[in-house]
Amino acid sequence: MKLSVIIPAYNEIETIAEIIARVQAVPLVITVWGGETRETTVHLEREIVIVDDGSTDGTREYLDTLRDAPGIQVIFHEMNRGKGAGVTTGLAHATGDILLVQDADLEYDPRDFLALLQPILEKRASVVYGSRFRGGPTKAMFFWHMLGNRFLTFVTNVLYNTILTDMETCYKTFSREVAQRLRLQAKGWGFDPEITAQILLLKYRIYEVPISYTGREFEEGKKISWKDGLTVLWTLVKYRIRGFKS
Repeated sequence: MKLSVIIPAYNEIETIAEIIARVQAVPLVITVWGGETRETTVHLEREIVIVDDGSTDGTREYLDTLRDAPGIQVIFHEMNRGKGAGVTTGLAHATGDILLVQDADLEYDPRDFLALLQPILEKRASVVYGSRFRGGPTKAMFFWHMLGNRFLTFVTNVLYNTILTDMETCYKTFSREVAQRLRLQAKGWGFDPEITAQILLLKYRIYEVPISYTGREFEEGKKISWKDGLTVLWTLVKYRIRGFKS
C-alpha cells in the first residue's frame, strides 16, 4: 500500500526543508490486527506531494531543486490561491491508497502518522483526524484561538450530529475511496469545514486520535485570523442547508 502525504506550502522557506526531512524520516512500518487476533506488519510505500501556492520568499526556488527527487512530486501554482486550492491540487496528483494532509510548518509532528494510519489499516475507519484536544502533548497557545476553534467544532457537532473535538486540525487522513467522492471548491480557510461537512454528509464517521501540537507565533509565520472564522462558520451552515452529493 502507498501513503500520499500532501503538503500545501506558501512562504515557508524557514521550515519547508525540515518538514520534508521529518516526513521522509518516519518509518512507515505498522503493526495492525489482521483478523482472528493475529498481528500483521504492514510496510507502506511513501509519496510526498508538495504544492507551492505562489510563494515569494524563496520556497518556490528551493522546491524547484526537488523536481527530480525520488518519491517527491512538486506542483506549482503561479498565483497564491489559498490552502484549500493547494490541498485540492495535491489530491488530484496523489496516487496513494491513503492520503494525509501535512502543513508545511513545524506545528504538526509526522511521528503521529502511525496513530493516524492504524485505524484505516485495521478497517475501523475510512477517515481519521488528529485531535489537539484529546490529551496529546501540546504547547500552550492563544486562549482566543482555542475558544474560537472549540466554538466552530461545537457548531459542526450540532449541525452534523457528531462529537468531534478538533474540526480545524491539519491532520486529516482518509482512504482513496473517500477522496474520490469529495468535490472540494474552497480555496482558502474554508477547506477544513468544507471537507468535514462533505465527509459527514457522505455518512462517513470520523475517527479521532490524540496528536502533539507545537503552535507557532504570528512573528514565526502563523497566518490565521478571526476573519477566517467567519468563512468557516458560513461554510458549515451553507453545506448543512444545501446538502451534498458526490
